[in-house]
Amino acid sequence: MNKLIRIAALTLGLLGGIFLSQSNTVNAQEAAEIDTSGIVEMTMGPADAKVTVIEYASFTCPHCANFHKDQFQKLKADYIDTGKIHFIYRDVYFDQLGVWAAMTARCDGPERFFDIADMLYTRQADWIGDGDFLQVEMNLAFIGHTHGLSLEQFSACIEDDDKARALIEWFRNNAETDGINSTPSLVINGQKYENMHYDDLKDLIEKELAD
Repeated sequence: MNKLIRIAALTLGLLGGIFLSQSNTVNAQEAAEIDTSGIVEMTMGPADAKVTVIEYASFTCPHCANFHKDQFQKLKADYIDTGKIHFIYRDVYFDQLGVWAAMTARCDGPERFFDIADMLYTRQADWIGDGDFLQVEMNLAFIGHTHGLSLEQFSACIEDDDKARALIEWFRNNAETDGINSTPSLVINGQKYENMHYDDLKDLIEKELAD
């Protein structure tokens, strides 16, 4: 079986095709055997900042792409680049394409992650296309190459079964802990919020900074 198609079948089996579905998921014993310790948090800004903002988003979510183009760019300029907040990005997976995109972005560690993530969001419709697996693989390989990933690096990353399993289990654990059921969602100093206009987000952050 084609390696990519096999990983697609694996991913669909683990995700169950439904966001946070309790059916068709790995059982407790299988989950306990999945090692998520190697998954790296993707962060920007000082870890000791007074305010921590966690964004839960999916690379295949149109609302997340819109958030990235609008609210996130303002958030980055006003609060991340100025060192006022600690920002954490966490993947959410609706489908196998989202897993592959995350594996591409994470392929070379934190150094290239946010640059690749930016392209994944700004060109979301282009790389997803009609969802054809092989075409998506080619599109993701091109995005990786644009950011310095060789074809060999890309292939090794996207064909890593263990990494796919770990990412999906890590996603499940995070989403369950923070009660995430939609994207984009934000957790600001431990409090969950749904998608919102930037002015409202700014007000929340300013209140936390002032407290």
